[in-house]
Amino acid sequence: MSKLHWPELLPSEFKARQAECPVVYLPIGLCEPHGPISALGLDSLKAVHICTETAKIAGGIIAPAVGYHIHEAGPSARWLEDNVGEQNPFMTSISPKTFFLLYVDQLRAFYNAGFKAVIALSGHGGAHQEDLKVVSDAFMKEFDINVWYGTDFELTAERFSGDHAGQYEISALLSIRPDLIDLSVMPAGEDAVSRFALHESAGKAESDYGKQIMHTAIENLADKVRLMAIRSNENRDRKPLSFADIESFWNRTMKSVEKWSCFQPREGQLPVSMSSRWKANEYLTDVQP
Repeated sequence: MSKLHWPELLPSEFKARQAECPVVYLPIGLCEPHGPISALGLDSLKAVHICTETAKIAGGIIAPAVGYHIHEAGPSARWLEDNVGEQNPFMTSISPKTFFLLYVDQLRAFYNAGFKAVIALSGHGGAHQEDLKVVSDAFMKEFDINVWYGTDFELTAERFSGDHAGQYEISALLSIRPDLIDLSVMPAGEDAVSRFALHESAGKAESDYGKQIMHTAIENLADKVRLMAIRSNENRDRKPLSFADIESFWNRTMKSVEKWSCFQPREGQLPVSMSSRWKANEYLTDVQP
């Protein structure tokens, strides 16, 4: 079957593909600065590519991608001041609270659609990674569905050092969408305005290096999918989850979490300047709806 993406499948095709492998992929990304040389949606493009290629060899269905993610709060605020400055970053960031609640509602949708396992793959890393693992693990324990949340950086960590808009990420996009990279406008300066969050190693980017990164990510994710599919083969009758069920889950489980990594700057990190556009969201306090 050539069609892999949920929106393109007929009901009969959906059922057949899900019966072969009851795993759904959720590609997650963000539009944010990756230097003047790169398309803003690098993170999302990575995630969709890895999920698509993995589904071709390991099975499963790809859900609509999420192009909005967590940024600006906690550690990200100072990072943005240092690496972007006060200019418009052209970002699709949303609040952590909004993202967490959206994420658990998406897990509910996958559960109700009959999937036994979820691969939530993000092309955007940061302090929120650990928070989203906490949410994923709590949902998995509460309900009858396996959930893995992670990034491409984690899938390739044994062989490659990840970065933001450096040799790793620029090479990755060069390998899958070379039309979205323009190395001719590589900045010469070191200030945040000219570099626009570009890492100093970006000049080392090569398509072949990116292909190796993508191949490693795809192979390792495929291994996870196969294992999750095997563990999820047992058929169980499940009552559909309501919105009220999800609200109850959040109130009973997630509101008791004592520390969220994405809300407070890292230990020893300098505070954002009072005059910076990034100051307002530096110190968020909770994720309660």
